[in-house]
Amino acid sequence: MEIYRLRRAVLILVVFNILTIVFFLSRPDWKSSRETVATVGNEKVTRQEWLNELETKYGEETLRDLIDKKVITTLAKEHKIKVSDDELEQELNMYKAIYGMQENISGEEWEEKVRVSLLLEELLTKDAKFSEEDLEAYYQENMDLFNLPSSYHMSQIIVKTLSEAEQTIEELEEGSTFDVLAMERSLDEFSANKGGDLGYIREDDETLASYIEEAKGMTPGSWSDPIQVDGGYAVLYLHDAIEGKRYPFEEVKDQIRRQIAIEQMDIPVSARPFWEEAEVSWFYEEKAKQ
Repeated sequence: MEIYRLRRAVLILVVFNILTIVFFLSRPDWKSSRETVATVGNEKVTRQEWLNELETKYGEETLRDLIDKKVITTLAKEHKIKVSDDELEQELNMYKAIYGMQENISGEEWEEKVRVSLLLEELLTKDAKFSEEDLEAYYQENMDLFNLPSSYHMSQIIVKTLSEAEQTIEELEEGSTFDVLAMERSLDEFSANKGGDLGYIREDDETLASYIEEAKGMTPGSWSDPIQVDGGYAVLYLHDAIEGKRYPFEEVKDQIRRQIAIEQMDIPVSARPFWEEAEVSWFYEEKAKQ
């Protein structure tokens, strides 16, 4: 179950990044396609050349993903399949607590990706039925998956000296943005490149026990006093805190039903089997016929 969910989470993020690139570069309000976007000596790279390269590399894959989303939402509506707010919140919390994922897209956009993923699971498993005993047995065997520890979404700025940490806090109090300061001065290159973002850290993460302890006394939207760490001092920022929860069987049994069904199917979780039902025709299919 964990491998499946991780694969799905990574896929959603990759798809979103590709869609974002293509969307913004192909908007009609961009300047002329002959606009120069780069120069190499006397040679120019035009916007149209750039877009052509993106279409060549990502065009077919991106269009497939757009079609998949439309197929899923259309057929879900036809079959009267919906995802409740409670189901969506539960799935989001599990992603955050289990995988410690970083918020590299907006909350609404991420919710939409997860909602579509859940609709696809429902479409694939809508006819699957299992006894209450089978579902209960799966729940008991995988109890850890439904017992989520508290998690904290944090960012950090690491500097060498206490005076630098105190200066960082002064700048934050004066209105400087945490992620900008992290990119400018944090010594931890991995997180600095992402504005200091560490993603969601589980309460049981012993490697960051001092961060967790600090986060427990913070409120979302606040930063910490300097904390001594290996190689310097850290200033933390708390984005969000999720309270731990043990999900009772009744709240997750439909999720378990879907998971057992998908495992038994032993096929990729994909919208492609529904293309014929949705009567899909698309550019690359027509192009192949020419």
